[in-house]
Amino acid sequence: MRDHSGVSYWLETCADDLAPRPSLDGSRTADVAILGAGYTGLWTAYYLLRAEPSLRVVLLEREIAGFGASGRNGGWCAPGLNISLGRLERMHGFEAAQRTYAAVDEAVDEVGRVAEAEGIDSEWRRVGELIVSRGPHETPALEAELRELERFGFGERYRLLDGSGLAARVQVAGGEAALYTPHAAAIQPAKLARGLARTVERLGGTIYEGTEVTDYRAGRPAALVSSAGEVKADVVVLAGEAYLTRLRRLHRSLIPIWSLIVLSEPLPDEAWAQVGWSGHELLGSPRHTVVYLSHTSDGRILFGGRGAPYRFGSPIRDEYDHHEPTHDMLRALARQWFPVLRDFRFTHAWGGPLGMPRDWHPTISFDRRSGVASARGYVGHGVSTANLAGRTLAELISGRQTERTTLPLVNHRSRDWEPEPLRWLGVRYTQAALGRVDRLAERSGKPPLGRSLEEWLARH
Repeated sequence: MRDHSGVSYWLETCADDLAPRPSLDGSRTADVAILGAGYTGLWTAYYLLRAEPSLRVVLLEREIAGFGASGRNGGWCAPGLNISLGRLERMHGFEAAQRTYAAVDEAVDEVGRVAEAEGIDSEWRRVGELIVSRGPHETPALEAELRELERFGFGERYRLLDGSGLAARVQVAGGEAALYTPHAAAIQPAKLARGLARTVERLGGTIYEGTEVTDYRAGRPAALVSSAGEVKADVVVLAGEAYLTRLRRLHRSLIPIWSLIVLSEPLPDEAWAQVGWSGHELLGSPRHTVVYLSHTSDGRILFGGRGAPYRFGSPIRDEYDHHEPTHDMLRALARQWFPVLRDFRFTHAWGGPLGMPRDWHPTISFDRRSGVASARGYVGHGVSTANLAGRTLAELISGRQTERTTLPLVNHRSRDWEPEPLRWLGVRYTQAALGRVDRLAERSGKPPLGRSLEEWLARH
């Protein structure tokens, strides 16, 4: 099996905890069989076993627990979703949109609560979040976001800071304003995943690593199928996020979009004196081409973003985790945000796929007749949302009715993506065009008008 410590800096710092578990070596039976030992699968197993310790819960993982986005993300455990409150309101109504965002907010605290209760050293720290405007072309988007949050009753959780208020927290070059909330946390994502896997095993679950699920079967029993055997169960849970596109029947349910990250060396005290950022807040941007930043607990600056090109046919390959033009762009952007970084090295670069549904809408589903459950489509907001999804799946499978099981995420069906070559043409056009929209706004100092075809296609 490969050396997984090279997948991300987060997994590298867990190098003494990456010994692979045994692979499946024949067919098994279980009460619940789960594809994927990332956050969604692990949280589902955790809540099932906490509620019903006698359940036989088996997880099948192609690599190791935390290999995918759960061990590679930007370390954000934050409120909100990629799909907006306004879009949810148009689809499901005001109250349903409000309850959905409240549930994700609550999941931020739940991740920290479980980590503390179970002794998982996830480095969960309530640090808050700043969405930063770096010019007059970006501030109107923050103002519009705050108005929407206020309309849905979340205004007291957010505050618009002017340039001096932002500078008191962090010195971002060109920083003009920021939308601030204290209701966000930073984590060490791989430590959370690895610790959660150990907790699931302690509660009685079984994790087989190095076991690729090649298909699944609905029915009574349902089954996960691999070359090493089948795991038959009353319920199978498909929790592979972007990697679900490797299954033929789910190939067009999501597209894999790569998010890439660069990481600086630890900065000395004199550099941090120029940057500030003593609160370690998560930093983001209202740009169309997403960027996200964090201040790691060991004194590094993490700068992540999208921009790697979509590949024809939605393949997922290890070599796509590195795209030098995008990594170069991220290093350049990081030095624009923090000029002091021109004097320091970037020591790590990695990436990985996230799953994007056609309507940007996450799904948490369970069909009791077929025995098939699934959660997917977090579009880069997976740390808190996966906790919500796992808890909700456990409740749906157990037949418990809760506030979560009535959310509009439950049993939502997104339309499939178009077949190729239409999918490739549409996604590549939108990626390139949104980059042009951002660059034009930066040059002109004027905010995008929201009237272009690409902005309409990307509206969420």
